[in-house]
Amino acid sequence: MSRAAVPGLPSRHPIGEQLPALYADDDFAQRFTAGLDTVLAPVFTTLDNLPSYFDPRLAPADFLAWLATWVGGPDDPRWPLALRREAVARAVELHRWSGTRRGLVEALRLVLGVSAEITGDGGAAWSATAGGALPPAPADEVVVRVWPQHGGAADPAHEVDADRVRALVRSLCPVHTVCRVEVLPGPPASEEG
Repeated sequence: MSRAAVPGLPSRHPIGEQLPALYADDDFAQRFTAGLDTVLAPVFTTLDNLPSYFDPRLAPADFLAWLATWVGGPDDPRWPLALRREAVARAVELHRWSGTRRGLVEALRLVLGVSAEITGDGGAAWSATAGGALPPAPADEVVVRVWPQHGGAADPAHEVDADRVRALVRSLCPVHTVCRVEVLPGPPASEEG
């Protein structure tokens, strides 16, 4: 990320116009200050538009990666710019749902453009009665079923990249859980209709 001189960018505050009248007609002073204006114009432009730098939907593309680090959001320069902006904008919301079914489903939809269904709870068990016996141990496996969000198997533009899905699931599932990923050609019967 760099903000450099932009050819032809005028300064909103030309230094030459602010000099005492003695230097108003001095060619050297005016050329010298015009050079400073060229260097300072991008600084003034950046400061004038500073709120836009902190809005991921408006920030310059080269600033977006840095903004993603501020909010701990996912960012991949290979993604389309619109997806990168959306991922940074929703990063805080996704952190709130981290480690939950909803968080994983939303992250898969946002980052990879796939729909998902999650079954299992990773082996958590509890009792509603203090000191009561625990219920039978649940299955300790979480199954993540994913399918293309649009088009299904007949649409090669929306193929599911199983390796990327597994990598994202591994990074977002709680460490104490075993997550198995199944890639389906379309929505399961419970999701259709």
